Amino acid sequence: MIEDLQLLLDQEEAGMKAAANVTKPRNTDDFDYSRYHTLEEIYSFQDMLVAENPRLVSKIRIGISYEGRPLNVLKFSTGGTNRPAIWIDTGIHSREWVTQASGTWFAKKIVTDFGRNSTLTAILNEMDIFLEIVTNPDGFRYTHTNYRLWRKTRKPNPGNRCVGVDPNRNWNVNFGGAGSSRNPCSDTYAGPRAHSESEVRSIADFVTAHRNFKAFISIHSYSQLLMYPYGYTRTPVRDQAELGRLARNAVRDLGSLYGTRYNYGSIINVIYQASGGSIDWAYNQGIKLSFTFELRDTGRFGFMLPANQIIHTAEETWVALMDIMDHAYQNPY
Repeated sequence: MIEDLQLLLDQEEAGMKAAANVTKPRNTDDFDYSRYHTLEEIYSFQDMLVAENPRLVSKIRIGISYEGRPLNVLKFSTGGTNRPAIWIDTGIHSREWVTQASGTWFAKKIVTDFGRNSTLTAILNEMDIFLEIVTNPDGFRYTHTNYRLWRKTRKPNPGNRCVGVDPNRNWNVNFGGAGSSRNPCSDTYAGPRAHSESEVRSIADFVTAHRNFKAFISIHSYSQLLMYPYGYTRTPVRDQAELGRLARNAVRDLGSLYGTRYNYGSIINVIYQASGGSIDWAYNQGIKLSFTFELRDTGRFGFMLPANQIIHTAEETWVALMDIMDHAYQNPY
């Protein structure tokens, strides 16, 4: 439980202001992964990473947000067309800053370890990785300029003063069902229809058109959980045994780094019932290895996780991500 939210807000803002006075990084080696960054800084990081690694990384704009911002995805590939692929997104809920920060760290980790880490190199020699670091850019910008704890998109709701849709209740899977809201003022408002939000529709269209994704991983915070489908029903998925074993091994390996303890299981059994979620949708599209993380912590700081925990959070999460990605590589389907 957060004891003094205003104190955390003040401390975070002071850290951001101090960092703004530092010389802008000239390359991704100079980039400070141990602090929180603005949307513009993350966009700049993406461009630098692509420029530095043109044979491995490219930037794809899969759509445009309601307010006109690019929905950028980094593609890590050693060549070929329509290869088996892994999807990772961070920041679909804009206030979960440690996820965008971790996504940035992941991107650098991939280019650093390729050719050095045999497991990652083997994966990338056969598969592509797609990483969307800022999945909800309008909301993310709003958390920096107006309200730090904003969760939803920023698209107006006609006839209602409340703005935005929960982009993780907007997917076309049991849309509008239990665990989502029909109230536009709710943080879990599902929206007027499935895929009404460009931030969601762009991913759904991209993944559907690709037709060869083997893993779909959406990263959230907080609660220290690794979950698989379903969120909307207690009916087990047909691959529950395999997903459960993989999740168990991943949280074990994650905890081996800094002792962080994660729970795992299906969404509805581990956290709550939720309809219209991304990994339930992905699983129903035939992407067996569909997982969602809830990163640090368990509530002491919540969405206001101090920046001094970014690196450790990213490092331990990466261990679990590697388990999932390696499983996808070792077990083609």
